[in-house]
Amino acid sequence: MYYECGICDRAFATPRGRTQHANSTGHHPQYDCDYCDDEFYDSNEEYDHKETYGHWSPNIKCETCSLLFRSDAEANRHMQQHGHYKNYCKPCDKHFGNENNLRQHLNSRVHRGQNMQCPFCKTGFTTASGVSHHLETGSCPRAPSLNRETLLRAIRERDPGGLITNKMIGWRDEQVGQYEATSRAWNGMFWECYLCHCEFSSQVGLNQHLNSPRHKDKVYKCPNKRGGCEKVFVSLAALFSHLESESCSFMRFEQVQQQATRILDSGRMISN
Repeated sequence: MYYECGICDRAFATPRGRTQHANSTGHHPQYDCDYCDDEFYDSNEEYDHKETYGHWSPNIKCETCSLLFRSDAEANRHMQQHGHYKNYCKPCDKHFGNENNLRQHLNSRVHRGQNMQCPFCKTGFTTASGVSHHLETGSCPRAPSLNRETLLRAIRERDPGGLITNKMIGWRDEQVGQYEATSRAWNGMFWECYLCHCEFSSQVGLNQHLNSPRHKDKVYKCPNKRGGCEKVFVSLAALFSHLESESCSFMRFEQVQQQATRILDSGRMISN
């Protein structure tokens, strides 16, 4: 067996002879294994060695710390053991695809419970947007006169500067009565909304659509002027939902709940 120099093709009877030759001529191997001490004169030898023995350099990153791993399985074992997933809920042992999904999970009923109460009937909700939807849809048995329009009127009185409500020229209360589709809404196959042309399989479905906020004016706005958020909303629940998502970074989820409690104070709200 002979040991060749990978630079000049000279052959030696022992590895020591080749090493002495490399030291005297500078013909050292140009490639080495990151895992063991083996050295190679060309990249093909290096590749074959690493492929055979699995001596690849670790290149799978932990999502949180600086450790590297040779396989996804090793990285996942480490991240699960130490809770090092970037978007990971340790109490639930759940990994989420992005930060927003994790935030929604942490702000869900699983972690938040139902600590937001309706100021009138004391029904528990997880979020301020849930309480607002409850009131705006006229679902509170202790405040039957409250709905989107009456709630908006009360909030406008407290928001003269237009921080969260839009000042609309000639604005007046939108009709509170119920809309009901006639037979003319039937197009031969579906019940069709004449405003947006959405189609429904039943007249009841179309009536629910017509009496929803879908075609109402966008009377609420995000108060984040400095951040340049110009989003507008048809309901208070939609505004709170936007703020709760923290998508425009105006306030934290907890602050939204605190401000909503103040805004929806039953002592200051019309309830009959």
